[in-house]
Amino acid sequence: MKLAIGSLFIGVAVLALKGLAYWLTGSVALLSDALESTVNVATALAALIAIRVAAMPADANHPYGHHKAEFFSAVFEGVMIVVAALLILREAWDGLRMPVPLDAPVEGLAVNMLATVINAAWAFLLIRGGRRHASPALLADGRHLVADVLTSSGVAVGVVLAVATGWWILDPIMAILVALNILWSGTKVIKDSLSGLMDEALPDETLARIEAIITTEATGAVEAHDLKTRHAGRATFIDFHLVVPSETTVFEAHEICDRIEAALKADVKGASIAIHVEPEHKAKETGVITPD
Repeated sequence: MKLAIGSLFIGVAVLALKGLAYWLTGSVALLSDALESTVNVATALAALIAIRVAAMPADANHPYGHHKAEFFSAVFEGVMIVVAALLILREAWDGLRMPVPLDAPVEGLAVNMLATVINAAWAFLLIRGGRRHASPALLADGRHLVADVLTSSGVAVGVVLAVATGWWILDPIMAILVALNILWSGTKVIKDSLSGLMDEALPDETLARIEAIITTEATGAVEAHDLKTRHAGRATFIDFHLVVPSETTVFEAHEICDRIEAALKADVKGASIAIHVEPEHKAKETGVITPD
């Protein structure tokens, strides 16, 4: 929560600095950088709201919790990035038709680079915090800031070249490159978020670890099958069927399940596990995990 609140304040401060850089220079490229920062402010607010909602406990209407709220925030961020790219392209087109000399480029670049340094430091903190808390909203915000840092650096290079050569058309050309880059970034954020909303399975390496844990801890069972996984924000859902010998008592089957659950929760942060116990005649020939 503190990171999300911090993002909002950092976003406002960076937007003010980049707006000042544009006001000093009149650069279309620096304007494009400032427009992208307006997205940072809007999405930081959306991420803050989403994280608050996602932290709410499960209730009668949402028995699986509110974890997916963070995916909606990430989708919103991606859409806003795409909108910003289209606005930048429009401004760049006007600059291509009527390129103009830049005012106070040194001062403007200095202010813009200060904003870039702040963004770089905050992006590092967001990505580290997003990975630690398994938060899609914080990760999306951090990755967007990384893209912002790269584009700001590119903008600075373009403005320096325009001033050095007197080819003022380089300024709107750089703005176009910025727009294309953040357009790619926005579509990637949307794609990653939609995979979570569509209940995409966990990565192959995580699935392999889960299967290995079941194989090790399911001693006394016949097999496990129909393994299904999905993630929703900070929660990871794992469910499968566990086949036990017909003579196994309820107590013994429960002990096996408890052992598997404890091992899975120790390995997969935020795991929510459902195991359906079945008698031996329910064994399958495909998709089977056989205990050691």
